[in-house]
Amino acid sequence: MEWKPCPAYTDEVVRAMGVTEEQLPAFRAQMKRLRCGTVSVPLDHDRPDGQKIDIAVTRLAATDPKRRLGATVILPGGPGNSGYLDPVLRIRLRNEEIAKLNERYDLIGFDPRGVGASTKVACPPTQGARPEPGPLTQETARKIYDAQAAANDSCGRSNPAFLGALTTENVADDLDLIRAALGERRLNLLGVSWGTHLGMLYRGNHPRNTGRVFLDSTAPPWTRQDDHLAGSAAAAERNFARMAAWLARNDEIYGLGSTTRQVRDAVLRLVHDHDKTPKTFTDLQRPIDGSAVADLARRNSTEWARAGRALTELRDATGTTAPPTVKELLGPPKAAPVPGLPETLNLTMNRAVKCNEDAGRPAFTAAWNAYQERVRRHPVTGRAWGLGVECPGWPLPVQESPVKRGKGSLVLSGHLHEYMSAYEWTLQTQRAIGGTVYTVADDVHGSVTRLPECAADVVRYFTTGRIDRGCDGSPIPS
Repeated sequence: MEWKPCPAYTDEVVRAMGVTEEQLPAFRAQMKRLRCGTVSVPLDHDRPDGQKIDIAVTRLAATDPKRRLGATVILPGGPGNSGYLDPVLRIRLRNEEIAKLNERYDLIGFDPRGVGASTKVACPPTQGARPEPGPLTQETARKIYDAQAAANDSCGRSNPAFLGALTTENVADDLDLIRAALGERRLNLLGVSWGTHLGMLYRGNHPRNTGRVFLDSTAPPWTRQDDHLAGSAAAAERNFARMAAWLARNDEIYGLGSTTRQVRDAVLRLVHDHDKTPKTFTDLQRPIDGSAVADLARRNSTEWARAGRALTELRDATGTTAPPTVKELLGPPKAAPVPGLPETLNLTMNRAVKCNEDAGRPAFTAAWNAYQERVRRHPVTGRAWGLGVECPGWPLPVQESPVKRGKGSLVLSGHLHEYMSAYEWTLQTQRAIGGTVYTVADDVHGSVTRLPECAADVVRYFTTGRIDRGCDGSPIPS
């Protein structure tokens, strides 16, 4: 594999990537070390001599080469997220503890097929149906469903050969060809979110080529989108009870009630009142209805303070302009694109992978019934999910990839209270494929590498193979 210097980015672009002013010199220093290249892989792995596509790969060499232990691939989330600059952005610049992973390991980043600097396509732009503010009616839900189905059909038929090849299993097979091009006997894997599903499939399909694997915010061992939504919605409503208890302990600040029950009733009234009479502010693009209130109620603990202020502001608002925290959380305008900013999320790849692997694809009646049941069972946060359908009308066949049990080293990190990757999925995945569960006592998706005390456990695992039972995770705000 031939390496070359990586693209140069202006300071404006680097800041848009989330790099702070203080981190700019460190970013520049790491980018001088980073090497970039491409690996050619088959579009269809069953036809290795057929059409080829390019996968963009990066490598940040171990800083202690005499004690080097191998290569660790950073598996991006999504599906559809870029991982090209992850060795720098998600490891070296994140904190001192996780940066130590680069001492004895080469860090490998890549853009999965369909993303960023790798071969990709874009579906034709479509304009979906936008619900009117207020309660979701069956008539409006039908319009949303039909618009989604039409958009999916148009997308899937635009380039079926390429879009049908966008699956997690194909990305896993691409990854093994990256391993061969790197000259590595084994790859170690550090994944988060969708990257955990990718890690499961790589470990199961290429067991002899897999070293140590740490997967954070573990995905379930199945890929049905309707089951995924049901599990996430239940976890979000459970976590609101924690938020309500915290708001009750801080009643002198938020005034929503001094008990968990009082806070829950107050927020539920806000959901119902804003659905009955959505609030219009002259400086927000859309009125605030019950779904917006429900969205505030499902925020994780890092946002409880701001979400609590926004809920109080909505209760007390009488003016024509949005209160400051409401505007901050629910109304910030979309930022103008920064020229030269690398793609961070490819929505076409996101849609194709989800829908290619989704055996659910419910008909409208089933989707409408599921929505009604979701709002009934989760009255505070259920409205936040909308109709919740992603794959109706997707014209390409379902491609399920069963996960496989393995014997190699594996850590499955689950967060007790988060909803994006519900904790019970970690336990389901362990029963399906084995491994050790590492429990994080927070509600923050993928927080392990961000927190020094948890990140130190990750580095210790990759260095020694040993892992503790878990860490505290993100602290509840004081």
